[in-house]
Amino acid sequence: MTTDSLQPQPRSLKIGFNLLVWTATLSEQMNPMAERLKTIGYDGIECYLGETDTQVYQRYGDHLKQLGLSSSAVITLGPDENPVSESAAVRAKGLDRLKVAIDCAHAMNADVICGPFHSAFATFSRQAPTDDEYNRSAEVLHQAGDYAAQAGILLTPEALNRFECYLCNTMTQLADLVRRADHPNVRAMFDTHHANMEEKKYADAIATISPVLAHVHISENDRGTPGSGHIPWDDAFSALAKANYRGWLTIEAFTRNDPDFANAINVWREYNEPWNIAEQGLQFIRQMMNKHSLGA
Repeated sequence: MTTDSLQPQPRSLKIGFNLLVWTATLSEQMNPMAERLKTIGYDGIECYLGETDTQVYQRYGDHLKQLGLSSSAVITLGPDENPVSESAAVRAKGLDRLKVAIDCAHAMNADVICGPFHSAFATFSRQAPTDDEYNRSAEVLHQAGDYAAQAGILLTPEALNRFECYLCNTMTQLADLVRRADHPNVRAMFDTHHANMEEKKYADAIATISPVLAHVHISENDRGTPGSGHIPWDDAFSALAKANYRGWLTIEAFTRNDPDFANAINVWREYNEPWNIAEQGLQFIRQMMNKHSLGA
């Protein structure tokens, strides 16, 4: 990666699709998926940064560039690389892992890395989050932001539901963490699935996070096709339009196509077939954008 500092690129509204509906492992086997997603009408794809070989992402990024597709990425951290750990060595491993993820995303030409990397996924202290934990996480995020700035990448940590995370469940908590991180390349994401469990009102939650909002996951309450469940979509899209949101609207849905990944996130049944999610989901997003003049 170049050491010259780059500014984040100007934001525009883009619709993306997360490849985790098929697999957490990136390979050339995902090329046909990208090609069909382009044909359907997507602006880009999102992939999980599970591999650590930048050449894997370079090859895939080259393929996406040939197709005219943009990309974003998602990463999670494990307990041995937890940014809120009392151990400086563990926190250092977390920062190192984020730097590798940034290198991989940069190789793929991704502009955003999202995910709950403020803390280790599904790792609990069995007590409420402490001020020290928020400060430790913010310090790691700030340092990672310095590294991400060299690649022109935005880091957008994600609030998860209480069963997967304890540090950040709400937009209020996430906004405070981003404020503590105090870095222009550390922003925030909003996920409609998690908000369905943790927020009182979507409008209030999005208004709270809007000053630092840079990424959005469109995800149904059961992780199936957007628009097929009970997420208050009108509230979400109306609030995003009011906030003049510009960034990714990326569908994140899950299946059991990758059993190891599905088991790790407690997905025990099928919700919808992947291409139903992709095709019907894109149509639904466009309908809601038009209805609420989002991106106009």
